[in-house]
Amino acid sequence: MKPDLITAIISLVPNAKVSVVGLDNDATIIWKEEPNNKPTEVQIRTELARLQAEFESNEYQRLRQYPSLGDQLDMLWHAIDNGTLNKTSDFYTAIKAVKDAHPKE
Repeated sequence: MKPDLITAIISLVPNAKVSVVGLDNDATIIWKEEPNNKPTEVQIRTELARLQAEFESNEYQRLRQYPSLGDQLDMLWHAIDNGTLNKTSDFYTAIKAVKDAHPKE
């Protein structure tokens, strides 16, 4: 999920009790309980920018080009029906190819 102000605040103050009213630069942060280590607006915006950059750098991995779920189920059904549900089936080789091309870091 794309990061927002709440995500940035929770990243800085994990147990923060806070809400945000409004969008983007017009948002108002409402602290239900002010923590001892309350971050400044600049710190929150800096953390949001960092989280957004991280999100964007990982986008390609999130968008791995797996076959559609319908195609995966069809390949799986055929592998079971043919008695070839192993590492030689179309189902396995299609998924393996995507995982090999885009490994988790």
